[in-house]
Amino acid sequence: MKHTFASDNYAGVHPEIMEALHLANQGHIGSYGADEYTEKAIIKFKDYFGDDIEVYFAYNGTGANVLGLSALAQSYHAIICTDLAHINVDESTAPEKFIGCKLISIPTKDGKLYPAEIEDRIQRVDDQHHPQVKVISISQSTEFATVYSTSEIEAISKVAKKHNLFLHMDGSRISNASVSLQEEFRRFTRDAGVDVLSFGGTKNGMMFGEAILFFDPKLAADFKYRRKQGMQLHSKMRFIGAQFDALLSNDLWKKNAEHANRMAKLLEKEIRKVNNAEITQSVDANGIFVKLPAHIIPELQQEQFFYIWNDRISEVRLMCSFDTTEDDVKRFGRKLQALLQA
Repeated sequence: MKHTFASDNYAGVHPEIMEALHLANQGHIGSYGADEYTEKAIIKFKDYFGDDIEVYFAYNGTGANVLGLSALAQSYHAIICTDLAHINVDESTAPEKFIGCKLISIPTKDGKLYPAEIEDRIQRVDDQHHPQVKVISISQSTEFATVYSTSEIEAISKVAKKHNLFLHMDGSRISNASVSLQEEFRRFTRDAGVDVLSFGGTKNGMMFGEAILFFDPKLAADFKYRRKQGMQLHSKMRFIGAQFDALLSNDLWKKNAEHANRMAKLLEKEIRKVNNAEITQSVDANGIFVKLPAHIIPELQQEQFFYIWNDRISEVRLMCSFDTTEDDVKRFGRKLQALLQA
């Protein structure tokens, strides 16, 4: 079966992670996290982020984001994010429903938030009639596949601390960001001032599973109850733990992300060979956003499927994965060139 550029969620499971699942599928083992696989995965996370963190596993990204945010915000609070943030446009109204708070979205041209914009939205502090901003949520990498520099995150954290706010990071593609920055996870998360991190696995070779990391253990004081109430306590948690243990071993996370990012750069090179194709964002991670002539899109999608991001301007999104091949990229480039020359 040929690969597509639709989403890194379309990719299958990395063979090493599938093997880890197979090995974990032996005998009867404690449930709800009382197993050696979960314990080993938590140790791996502590190796990367520090021994004093709290780690909880969830089934999916929406659950990780919503539950992580629920530990930071009450129903009378507000969360600042971009208008493209996954919590704002791709999680239905899960944050509003389960947390009960307001999302304050800021229009973005590159997927990022900036300190001055955040400051402008922090209004009517201590006014009982107005939702009180309590959390800033950023995505790394962003929904435009751009990547915050560590200094940009530190600047946002400075605003958060100034106003006694929390900083949350949606890291569904955090491995791609780490490779792009050539920095260790901790440097641009915990050390840069992030309080709670959703660490993604599904988009980087896992079958399912995300992690919620608390860099201040006090924030996780009652989180086990929140996770259960939020229907994210996986009974056979060994199968999440085993996957993360494999992903965080022998730099598998890094190898997968490096390959996906490299394929995106190769795809960028192919697209830049042709006229009438305008790349609209910096290619920092494993995604490319490009404007194409509308009339070629349906036939190009038949070759290798991808999603239209903005049909008003014929902007499409092309995502590369750990299993994208150079042949996939070259084939797409040839088809694009042929359609534009027809």
